[in-house]
Amino acid sequence: MFMDFIMGFVSYLILFINVLIGVAFLTLFERKLLGYVQLRKGPNKLGIMGIMQPFSDAIKLFSKEYLVGYNFNYLIYLISPFMMLLLGLFIWMLLPFIFNLCQMSLGVLFFLSILSISVYAVMYSGWSSNSAYSLLGALRAIAQTISYEVSLALIMIVLILLADSFSFNEIMGFQNNLCAFIYLFPLFLMFLISSFAELNRSPFDFVEGESELVSGFNIEYSSGPFAFLFLAEYSMILFFSMLWVVLFFGYLWFNIITYFLIMICFSLIILVRGTYPRFRYDKLMGLAWKMFLPFSLNYLIFILALKLMIVINLC
Repeated sequence: MFMDFIMGFVSYLILFINVLIGVAFLTLFERKLLGYVQLRKGPNKLGIMGIMQPFSDAIKLFSKEYLVGYNFNYLIYLISPFMMLLLGLFIWMLLPFIFNLCQMSLGVLFFLSILSISVYAVMYSGWSSNSAYSLLGALRAIAQTISYEVSLALIMIVLILLADSFSFNEIMGFQNNLCAFIYLFPLFLMFLISSFAELNRSPFDFVEGESELVSGFNIEYSSGPFAFLFLAEYSMILFFSMLWVVLFFGYLWFNIITYFLIMICFSLIILVRGTYPRFRYDKLMGLAWKMFLPFSLNYLIFILALKLMIVINLC
């Protein structure tokens, strides 16, 4: 029993360290790719081709002094970034790695629960700063996240119905002969766009609309707490890149092609940031409630009817 605990602890510790290292180099990759999109070099001074830049950024962030206002809710202000980072790391337990010793039979429900709880961390971060800009950014984040969680959940329910399981392993196993990307292509596009909104990335970066909100809910954060918020955001970007591959290209898992697909996914997220302008907020909400919700509901009804017909024919 004790050895099982030790092995589980070590495996998850390795996973979390690898995630944090991956996030560090994802920030470098983003800065380099955005540099080439804008016809410039990006970081290229520290080490060979700027390879040491993430470590330099980390040292700079954690060595800076952080300021706390006299009217801050101090405890909540400090706890919120840790809470967001912990949620961003715990969600990685769901993906079926080779050394992942614990597989959840209700993984999809756990994933949706983590997404819902992360809204509280954003809300507390914006509210505890006692700043109008922080609060406005937090309110936008909550409305946006809750709206697009609905479409994400409905799309995942379609996959659950097809695989007859809430487990990510079973959803991947269901795609052994044919990947879901082929016959669920409209849902894949909807999941892609909803993920952009869920991650608060461009063109849906209303939470951090620099031209109007001065960085949104994290405006009062600096030094270590800001670094934790930054790590949480980029760990979720990396997780969603892997989630797209698991849900829609499941049969390719543990292949060299998988890693190229993951790179294509987070490169797409970065390229969209470098090329697309920001949406209008009313159009964002209209897209969620007037287009994605009816379409995903109709697709869900279609899948249910199809399964019912197959069951009737088999009987």
